Amino acid sequence: MIDSLRKHIETSLEAIPYPEAPANLYEPIRYILSLGGKRIRPVLALIGCGLFDEQWQKATPAALAIELFHNFTLMHDDIMDKAPIRRGKPTVHHRWNESVAILSGDAMLVKAYEQLIQTPTAELVRLLSLFNTCALQVCEGQQYDMDFEQRATVSRQEYLKMIRLKTAVLLGFSLQAGALVGGAGLAEQQGLYELGVNMGLAFQLQDDLLDVYAEKDFGKRIGGDIVANKKTLLLIEALERADEHQQKQLFFWLNTENFDPNEKVKAVKEIYDAIGVRALVEEQMQLYHRKAEKALNTLRSHCRPDFVALLEQLMQKLLVRKV
Repeated sequence: MIDSLRKHIETSLEAIPYPEAPANLYEPIRYILSLGGKRIRPVLALIGCGLFDEQWQKATPAALAIELFHNFTLMHDDIMDKAPIRRGKPTVHHRWNESVAILSGDAMLVKAYEQLIQTPTAELVRLLSLFNTCALQVCEGQQYDMDFEQRATVSRQEYLKMIRLKTAVLLGFSLQAGALVGGAGLAEQQGLYELGVNMGLAFQLQDDLLDVYAEKDFGKRIGGDIVANKKTLLLIEALERADEHQQKQLFFWLNTENFDPNEKVKAVKEIYDAIGVRALVEEQMQLYHRKAEKALNTLRSHCRPDFVALLEQLMQKLLVRKV
């Protein structure tokens, strides 16, 4: 069923009309959407609706808006991160240029609102307000992420706040938006929002682990966070627990501008392994996963069981990606 929901999203995304001209505005949108992905966020919106309403398709416009917004953030994030690869293909600013990527991203945001206002709900104003709040939080999270690159150290709590804003709140909103369209009450909507946030926190920590420990290519350059001096929880734990020699090595790699990327990734990973930060991050990841599971269990008594099972299945899939 999850594959059916994902296929529904793909078909609906392909059906969104774009003018042929100017080509450099609309072709990058078609390109980034064609790169695929798991479509986790729009599928969550459909599931959120299906938990309360048999007509889960009613959430399609909101789901498409969420996916367009998500890809808009990716297009701009890739510029800021100077990322050459997205989902195994050249990023938009590498294939075209930064100006094209900025403007096409802006157009994607407008297209997201075009979809959102088509949502068949009497609570459209509230849905728009929730979307705006979430969108601003994602921007705040990205700014914190960039600010952290200029700082020598970041606390554990600062990092967790950042990924909550940058990544987790959008998963929370996805479930909440679907539930709103499906007719759920305010308490149920909020409960699904918190479930999605905890799922998103676990998901991002898993992504941080994959960046260093993925067994094979997963669509991004392995070690990219290390190369970019990203203050992930792995680095934060390493800096806190490192001995004097290890700290000196870490700060050397953090402050050296001219380096071989492969050498840097290898050296930092060896320090991570010596300290055992992988297990520490996995423990934190499992904590958020358990919170999400606890929230899921509260749905079993009053939500449609087939969609509860779908949500449980999706949660499990997110945490079995190969590390």
